[in-house]
Amino acid sequence: MSDEPQPQIPTRTYTQTHPKVLKQSAASAPASVSASTSATAPSSGNSPAPSATARLTWLLVLGVVLAALNLRPAITSLGALLEEVRDGLGMSGSVAGVLTSVPPFCFAVFGFTAPRLARRYGPGAVVCAGMVAITAGLLIRPFAGGTAGFLAASALALMGIAVSNVLMPVIVKRYFPDRVGTMTGLYSMALALGTAFAAAATVPMTEALGGSWRLGLAIWAVPAVVAVLPWLGLVRDRGAGTGSAGAAGAAAGGASAGGRGGAVPGLRLGRSRTAWALACFFGLQAAGAYITMGWMPQVFRDAGVPASTAGLLLAVTMVMGVPLAFVIPRTAARMKNQGPMVVGLGVCGLTAFAGLYFAPAAGAWLWAALLGVSNCSFPLALTMIGMRSRSGAGVVRLSAFAQSTGYLISIPGPLLVGVLYQHTGGWGLPIALMAGFLVPQMAAGVIAGRDRTIEEEAGVGD
Repeated sequence: MSDEPQPQIPTRTYTQTHPKVLKQSAASAPASVSASTSATAPSSGNSPAPSATARLTWLLVLGVVLAALNLRPAITSLGALLEEVRDGLGMSGSVAGVLTSVPPFCFAVFGFTAPRLARRYGPGAVVCAGMVAITAGLLIRPFAGGTAGFLAASALALMGIAVSNVLMPVIVKRYFPDRVGTMTGLYSMALALGTAFAAAATVPMTEALGGSWRLGLAIWAVPAVVAVLPWLGLVRDRGAGTGSAGAAGAAAGGASAGGRGGAVPGLRLGRSRTAWALACFFGLQAAGAYITMGWMPQVFRDAGVPASTAGLLLAVTMVMGVPLAFVIPRTAARMKNQGPMVVGLGVCGLTAFAGLYFAPAAGAWLWAALLGVSNCSFPLALTMIGMRSRSGAGVVRLSAFAQSTGYLISIPGPLLVGVLYQHTGGWGLPIALMAGFLVPQMAAGVIAGRDRTIEEEAGVGD
């Protein structure tokens, strides 16, 4: 069990809403199924066979991994081919900036809808629909016939990513309550691997497919189709599907789930300095991450680096998150104040941007690695969200506030980089802007990293 602080789902609610899963003996399923939950479940002669429980558990594991692998290729594959897409569609730098701002916009807007959809249809069914939306968007966008259609199809794929972003951790916490750390690590590793692989493989696959950027982007619909299959099975079994409105509300419903998850009376996040600091920190790191995914290959290519190498450099940046996604949360959870870690990650980013400004090609591999370390502010932000509230209900509310508000804050970043790139014809000012974002990010992170909770700020008891 990870020592990271995690929102806990009340066992009683879990048992009432999921008798099919919880009425199993702990010995009849893999380790992913909690012995503690099976101990609390009532025995029944109608319990499914052990083999059915095991199948459901491993189907859940497969579904989580495949979904995570498909949550970033829609973004990083486009970054690797952005120049070809711009030329093919006649995009200006400003329009390309809009395109790279679409992911955080969709995550902010559609992420708000995920808890409500989960309460109505069940989180598994919504994730399944999200995988279908990703598949459809990836298939349609290269052949949409114009910039508007390309943007609309991208938004469709990103809508599926947005709801899955919100609900995948909910599914992990609900169905693997005694393996939250392990499953979250597996989920994070798969997410980073999918991100890095798409960045590294898109250009070579495009060349192997005859040099067509349209086919190079469309090919990523294939793994998305594969990711749909286990979720179809899960929804059919209703193990992760439509019969879970109550627990989905507690796990994903934020404030509206307070009746089941334990509301925190008098807690107003809009007046919490820590909540706003977390939102700003999350938003600024998200802006940096999407600028990196959308524009870094172009920075290297304009410096004379071959397109395939530029894709590999982005892959290096992304793959740094694989080991650090395990290390950073555990280290941060043991620290009372995460401010020093925030500053350390920010200094890595500042060093990388200084290198990109003065010697982008000469030290490209080092700058890519340092950017990857800096981008690990994301798992740190999630860890701090879990540490800044005393209760599970408070963590859910704080997470919704910090992530949704943060993604809104992040939207202008990639757009501003595109506008500056178009009007200056170079990367001097855009890189200075990227480095400038790190200064308020570090300041907000230091405030958010202090050893205090939102309940203490509001004067609310446990």
